[in-house]
Amino acid sequence: MILLATPAMGRRRFLFGGLAAAGGLLLPSPLALAQGALVATPRQTPGPFYPVQFPPDVDHDLVVLRGSAARAEGTVTHVMGRVLGLDGRPIAGATVEIWQCDARGRYLHPGDAGPRPRDTAFQGYGRTTSGPDGAYRFRTIRPVPYPGRTPHIHFVVTAPGRRELVTQMYVAGEPRNEGDGLYRSLRPAERQAVTVRLEPANGIEGGALAGTFDIVLA
Repeated sequence: MILLATPAMGRRRFLFGGLAAAGGLLLPSPLALAQGALVATPRQTPGPFYPVQFPPDVDHDLVVLRGSAARAEGTVTHVMGRVLGLDGRPIAGATVEIWQCDARGRYLHPGDAGPRPRDTAFQGYGRTTSGPDGAYRFRTIRPVPYPGRTPHIHFVVTAPGRRELVTQMYVAGEPRNEGDGLYRSLRPAERQAVTVRLEPANGIEGGALAGTFDIVLA
């Protein structure tokens, strides 16, 4: 079993140049409701590929590396949402981390070996901090499948006084979802809470996708 190292890095607030305030850009949320109460985002395995060494450029934009003209392969995708408590109140100052494989199915991790060359223009890992309204945002790529897994993005969320949450975000309408063991292990309400519909990112970035993933901490 590979344990997830608890992140202990400094927090930083995201700045998304050229965009309006995050609240005006959020798409309809897939947040699940049960008997009038928010459903806590389900916990899932971190998997074996949480970075053992962080990339030099650690921010909310995984598509472009600072100082590089190259852009990551794949469809640019904006993932945004809010970090909330079970009472629906926003949680400010939460550290939100993501990591995922590149468009070729490779992680930024020495344990992910194989014949496929890694896309060195893809950051592979991102980190940001939720704002006063609980909002966070990432610019990444649409997740892709690799052998044994449906497309997904890993998340870790830490907030003062709360238990760390490790979870995964899935893409609505993916035919591989039903064949994925981790996805199948979730109850229907839990699946709804972590399944995000990606739509054209109109008004945000041409040719890109966008989706809303609200995260509820128990």
